[in-house]
Amino acid sequence: MSNEDTSTAYFSRTFDEALRLVVEARDYVAGRLAFDREIGGPVHQLTCDCETLRLTTRLTQVMAWLFIQRALHEGEITAEEAQCDANRLGAQDVCLADDADIAARLPKRLGSLKSRSLALYQRIARLDEMTVRGAA
Repeated sequence: MSNEDTSTAYFSRTFDEALRLVVEARDYVAGRLAFDREIGGPVHQLTCDCETLRLTTRLTQVMAWLFIQRALHEGEITAEEAQCDANRLGAQDVCLADDADIAARLPKRLGSLKSRSLALYQRIARLDEMTVRGAA
């Protein structure tokens, strides 16, 4: 298997993983979140809302970056376009923030989505840095 085949397979698996996480998060927000956030007081509700926004921000940033990489791989954009600031992984100050105390107080499913989205975002952040360093 060539390096291109390996990187394409890795990209496809990562894209599929991210998309599954997006769908799972959407289903949770549409179905269960309202119930889970109501079992606590106003601080709990605000915490759930903030972490849900962080979750959606992470997933949006990851999917946008993956679509840029797909466009690059398909020859729709150049490497220079893919590496411009607007097309790099963004919102790192928000997306990389992680507080174990907050995570411990979240409903179980939201906590799971939060930790998996953080791990995915961190992985994509490393790939984003590698693509820029490789171009330099």
